[in-house]
Amino acid sequence: MAVPSGVKYVIIGAGIHGLSTAYHLALKLKETGKGSGKDILVLDKTSIAAGASGIACGVVRNNYYQPAMRELMAHSVSVWESDPKAYSYHAVGYMQISPEVMHQQVGTIYEQQKSIGYTSTFIEGEKDSMTYMKGLFDDWQAKGITSVLHEKKGGYANNTASIYGLASKAEAEGVRIMTGVQVNGFEFGSNSQAVTGVLTSKGRIGCDYVVVGVGPWVNQIWNMLDLPRTVSIKGRDGKMHDNVRMWKYWCLEEGTLGVDPNMHKTNDGKMPPVIHVDTDAPLHSDVDGRLLTDKLWGLYYKPDFNFGGVQGGASPYKVEGEPDKIAIDPYGPDSPDFIVGDDFIETWCSMLAHCQKRFEGQIGIYKKDEKSGGLGCFTPDNFPVFDVFRDNVFVIADSNHGYKMIGVGKLAAQEIVGEKSKLLEPFRFSRYAEGKLHPVSNSPFPWS
Repeated sequence: MAVPSGVKYVIIGAGIHGLSTAYHLALKLKETGKGSGKDILVLDKTSIAAGASGIACGVVRNNYYQPAMRELMAHSVSVWESDPKAYSYHAVGYMQISPEVMHQQVGTIYEQQKSIGYTSTFIEGEKDSMTYMKGLFDDWQAKGITSVLHEKKGGYANNTASIYGLASKAEAEGVRIMTGVQVNGFEFGSNSQAVTGVLTSKGRIGCDYVVVGVGPWVNQIWNMLDLPRTVSIKGRDGKMHDNVRMWKYWCLEEGTLGVDPNMHKTNDGKMPPVIHVDTDAPLHSDVDGRLLTDKLWGLYYKPDFNFGGVQGGASPYKVEGEPDKIAIDPYGPDSPDFIVGDDFIETWCSMLAHCQKRFEGQIGIYKKDEKSGGLGCFTPDNFPVFDVFRDNVFVIADSNHGYKMIGVGKLAAQEIVGEKSKLLEPFRFSRYAEGKLHPVSNSPFPWS
């Protein structure tokens, strides 16, 4: 199929952000009388859900230490809840289970969740935390836990199913989705910064507006737009820090233990909330008992019939080196193998066994051929950038917070038709020069 010679809106990326923006923009154009879904073209170099969105763990949570992230996630949860069937969304809740070093900060999260009407329960103290967890799982045995934040909203969605659900909703509004079309560059107006055309593997497409929603490929598109590769940041000390790399990569390791998902239910036989544990208790191997780490570590997991087992991951590690040389394609042959190695498998399975007795001795049925994890492309402060560049290019740089943030596309659509979003304001690119940085937590996860 040939690409059209021109279209009003070109959206790059057929994952969570591209398709959410396409669907909600179609609705806004119809509502405001400014057009329809037929004015929107979504491009993807491979296929729908072929990248990070298609192998995401799918966790939907509000557990953020940063107020702006909490408010944005409360909005996104409401979008997930608006059509759980189409989005393959399971509202089982989410639990942040933490050691004393995180106690105060998690308490702050709870208080601010209350202030925005986000329902949760907060348990404090080692004894009460153990009692609460054993009330859910009689085999709970994680040590050194002094607080439990139980979010009653949130949960998880099935990755590929949810993206195809979004695609169907967008197409029902007249949006065209073209796969197998790679973006190779942009054409700029002679007298302006604006993009006038998208140059693809199938030819030039003239356009009035571009949306970039490509997840871990954002560095490549950013360079094609000739945007700054370094940034100056006003630190919390009031000093300017120049020549900070705009992009960096972290490797996210996730996997699936091939048990029957039904074996991980609560004491009353119900599907459990998503479990996230951070702890500074020593972690010993479930294989031979040796010490794996005595530093702060974390994991998350949930039963998932889509993955065929208990699926989740652990805290990531930073990939060193020049961003442009790390991976031409974060999910291709030049990237680190995202089918994880034996070190992760032993560590993650030992983490599971540390938390619940039912997972002891189960490492032999880990699903080694399961594709999960991969490279995440992060901003300098590890938080998203949502902003307009070159006059008519809306960039959704999710900094690996992506899949859960289905509501960003709805807010982007509102901004594209001229309605500014208060929720997106804290994520403008200008925050670096202005020193309007988000607070940092003690979590071992860079996105919390």
